Amino acid sequence: MNTEFARRQMVGQQIRTFEVSDASVLEVLGELPREEFVPAGFRQLAFADVKIPLSHGQFMMTPNVEGRLLQMLAPRKDDDVLEIGTGSGFLCACLARLARTVTSVDIFPDFTREAAVTLKSVGIENATLATMDATKALPPGTFDAIAVTASCPVFDARFFDALKSGGRLFVIVGSPPVMDARLITRESDGSQRVTSDFETNVLPLINAAAPPAFRF
Repeated sequence: MNTEFARRQMVGQQIRTFEVSDASVLEVLGELPREEFVPAGFRQLAFADVKIPLSHGQFMMTPNVEGRLLQMLAPRKDDDVLEIGTGSGFLCACLARLARTVTSVDIFPDFTREAAVTLKSVGIENATLATMDATKALPPGTFDAIAVTASCPVFDARFFDALKSGGRLFVIVGSPPVMDARLITRESDGSQRVTSDFETNVLPLINAAAPPAFRF
């Protein structure tokens, strides 16, 4: 496989056509070695428009959704970012290239352990990884931007509460087959400004609250 050609094709044919036009986002996705974050045996699919399987029944986001997430969240060089759901570590690497710091948490210790090794191997030094259940607790402090990489059947207000004033939260809300990808901004008066950007379908956050059962 011609890796560089495949990477250019990914950016040009998948990410750009999914209405991702932010130059800094396209640059990061065009430079970071996504293939290094793909599990062994799936390297040939590193740049394909497919959900690459990870262990524990989890999947990497597709490149176009990763691009749209980054564009919506718009991390800045002075931002401190929280990522909920480390997975393979690729999106963490993208966020780290765009922001000042990234704190990334995952419920599976092998994900955070293996991602830490890969991040170091590609020169990412401003990311801190931790193993924790984000449905039970979050890292201390508040953040300029938060990316939730799994869906929430019911919106979890704790994520919004962890934003600084002016902070942005990317979250996917709903249940299969169609979920709503939202950007929620914390206004100076503490209120929410919600923008729905696109529809998708990703696995729910493990241990996330379920919607109330409908009863006749």
